[in-house]
Amino acid sequence: MKKFFRILLWILVAALFIGTFVYLYLNSKPKETRYEIVSPDTGNIERTTVLTGKIEPRDEIQIKPQISGIITQINVEPGDMVQAGDVIAVIKVIPEASQLSNAENRVNVAQISLEDARLKHERNTTLYDKRVISREEYETTLAAYNKAKEELASARDAVNIVKQGVSQYNASEANTQVRATITGLVLDVPVKVGTSVIQANTFNDGTTVATIADMNNLIFKGNVDETEVGSLTVGMPMTISIGALPDFSSNAVIEYISPKGTETNGANTFEIKAAISIDPSVNLRAGYSANASVALAHADSVLRVPESVVEFVGDSTFVYCLTDTLPQQTFKRTVITTGTSDGINIEIKSGIDKNARLRGSEIKEK
Repeated sequence: MKKFFRILLWILVAALFIGTFVYLYLNSKPKETRYEIVSPDTGNIERTTVLTGKIEPRDEIQIKPQISGIITQINVEPGDMVQAGDVIAVIKVIPEASQLSNAENRVNVAQISLEDARLKHERNTTLYDKRVISREEYETTLAAYNKAKEELASARDAVNIVKQGVSQYNASEANTQVRATITGLVLDVPVKVGTSVIQANTFNDGTTVATIADMNNLIFKGNVDETEVGSLTVGMPMTISIGALPDFSSNAVIEYISPKGTETNGANTFEIKAAISIDPSVNLRAGYSANASVALAHADSVLRVPESVVEFVGDSTFVYCLTDTLPQQTFKRTVITTGTSDGINIEIKSGIDKNARLRGSEIKEK
């Protein structure tokens, strides 16, 4: 019985030894690497770039008051359409003490001048009736009297303007009425009733009462990297898409490329502007984020291959052409000349023809 177990043990040891040897032998043999075979085809290649930016009105006008004061009435809200000349706000004038004092002093002087002119004219009228003085002298004092009356009226009107900002001769065009200067959509009204506003002058930009823009004249404003700006020219077409409007797409034409770049996050970018073709049925809003797709280069009906089969070494490019399949796949490294690439396919200008069979990606064994 012991002999039997001894023999069985030796058989198990021998089997284990032989199995290990066979396993190591089989694994020491080189495995054949097989590749997918790719053939060139004929098609179009277009190299595009996508620019990020936003939709803006071409002309966005800030409406500012012509006088300083306090807002007493606002007639518009953001989103309202206005016509040029519409009153969008009314201002109550808070007169400045020195200006008011000067205006009132002018009235007093004008009254004194008018009284003097009246007395002279009445005296000359009596003398003229008695034929003591000439008609010329009479008319001179009459003109002076009429002029003094106009000066007093003007001085009183000046006081009214300082106090209320309204002229009695042209109340409809009073400076207290802030009017729209263009026809368009009200984008923003940054003031409220009771807000103090100041007029624009040499030392101050003035208070913006409202912002108005023509939403039928929009542009795309974006930035392009310095590596691609050289491929863009004024007049190139682009396609605009807006994330907030998935179904929206519009054509545009580049009309401006900045001659000077700006550094953004360590990269130099150049501003571009493009005029957008607008469908009146689409309600676009100022400030929408947008993408613009621009075709930088294109090649039609050219021989092309997947860029993944091309080997780039310095300024040279190669592909591996299949020469034999038995006993295993054999490839020949071949120099080619390439052209336009879209990142997926690349144009082949010379080196191979449409009948070439090229090495693709490695086939993984399951």
